[in-house]
Amino acid sequence: MNEGNAQGPSTAPTARLKAVLFDMDGVVTDTAQAHAAAWKRLFDEFLRARAAAGGNEFRPFDPQREYREFVDGKPRHAGIRSFLRSRGIDLPEGSPEGPPDAATVFGLGRRKQNYFRAWLNDNRVRPYPGTLKLIHDLRKSGTKAAVFSSSRNAEDVLRNAGVLDLFDAKVDGNDLAELSLRGKPDPAMLHETASRLGVKPEHAAIVEDAIAGVEAGARGGFALVIGVDRGGYGDALKESGAHIVVDDLSELVVSKDHRIAVKTTDGLPTVWDCDRELRARLSGRSLAAFLDYDGTLTPIVEDHTKAFLADDMRAAIAELAKSCKVAIISGRDLQMVQKLVRIETIFVAGSHGFEIAGPDGSSERLERGVESLPKIDEAERRLHEKLSDIAGHSVERKRFSIAVHYRQAAEKDVPRIEAVVDEVLSACGGLRKGHGKKVFRIQPDLDWHKGRAVLWLLERFKRDDPDVLPVYVGDDITDEDAFRALAGIGLTIVVRDHESRRTAADYAVADTGEVRRLIDWLAATAAEMPDRRERGDDA
Repeated sequence: MNEGNAQGPSTAPTARLKAVLFDMDGVVTDTAQAHAAAWKRLFDEFLRARAAAGGNEFRPFDPQREYREFVDGKPRHAGIRSFLRSRGIDLPEGSPEGPPDAATVFGLGRRKQNYFRAWLNDNRVRPYPGTLKLIHDLRKSGTKAAVFSSSRNAEDVLRNAGVLDLFDAKVDGNDLAELSLRGKPDPAMLHETASRLGVKPEHAAIVEDAIAGVEAGARGGFALVIGVDRGGYGDALKESGAHIVVDDLSELVVSKDHRIAVKTTDGLPTVWDCDRELRARLSGRSLAAFLDYDGTLTPIVEDHTKAFLADDMRAAIAELAKSCKVAIISGRDLQMVQKLVRIETIFVAGSHGFEIAGPDGSSERLERGVESLPKIDEAERRLHEKLSDIAGHSVERKRFSIAVHYRQAAEKDVPRIEAVVDEVLSACGGLRKGHGKKVFRIQPDLDWHKGRAVLWLLERFKRDDPDVLPVYVGDDITDEDAFRALAGIGLTIVVRDHESRRTAADYAVADTGEVRRLIDWLAATAAEMPDRRERGDDA
């Protein structure tokens, strides 16, 4: 490698900032699912009993749309009123000291609190790695960070997650009640948070995943409103006033002059520009290399059945495996990847991590993925039937997913192909759509992806060496899950291949040819590392 000057992101940077204010749920901590589950349990119990008493049809609470539209980001009782109003239900307020089984706003609020507290007592809250990395970078640049939340449980949640001490100020639901502040979309809470930092709104940024929170930031006159789209509602966040919308905060970078910008594949520094930096991070640590297959180890080809691994690339990977753990993470079926790669000394994860095999012959598969197989079978049948008259498409069935390729289809037919995919997803249920390079993906609607697979393997590797450094190289949208999972704890490298898009990766290489060069460099570097156990390190 030759050291040079690293480029910055190509997206224009924002104004200089003195502080960044983070919403808690869904931005700092992954508690949105816990809250949504508690809300669903609460409202479904209430609605079912109400329907039975009145002889009406029971219509359950939608934990996606209705949670986001009526509850997310609002104080508890305001969320209850908002949802009940949407269903034409008017309940008395009741008393804050009333029992949790009372059919009142305060009664429902106490019941929801009990459900969430029970979850919190039994579970560990996970902070988002990308958010932790951004906060670290902000503090390194001298920019203040604060957290706000409508929840009265905020301090307990932050303490549970181990992140309470990261913030210079905090405002939560208890403060709202004590100061009689209005909840979001009113900006009062955000103004109070900025005030505690001694910063004016025009010098601060707001980070929110809720529509009500984005509206509050826009109304509050903040310099920058960042929307975090964790549920496919980015357009709604933009319409509500977000200046920037990202899938995860690992897609942002902080400059030394207190600016925030969006990272793009064509704006990242290349690994060749960062020789000294990379060597410093690798120094004294063993490696674990995670490699995507299509578009990373082999070029993208018109016919996906002919994406063969070149002999010199196979030899390079085998050489790397002599010095460190290596895993190939692919969307292809496990057996197909093994057949294409033909290297017995590495780990292979197929179907985006639903199936994993090791060099010792061991294998794992996600049982919940197995339960989805009948739905995938039905989706495959419907796709073949409904796409039969569209030329140039290809339906590739994998064990735990389906890839609908449209690289050879006419441009005018692509919207029709996607419409069929959406129709099939709606009819089958329990499945979700993903995107790739000229492909729509259908897979189980589970919280499992390449990032989860990488973390699963990394935990296994750490049993042998707790200080292992993960390196992930990939080119596809699905690889972004791995980039996000490894934010701040690994080296993440995207293969550009003439494409410009947002990315959570930190470095880039140009194409598969440079991937081969990178693998050679990693192999040489890993071979130079002294054996940790010979040095007496804990292994």
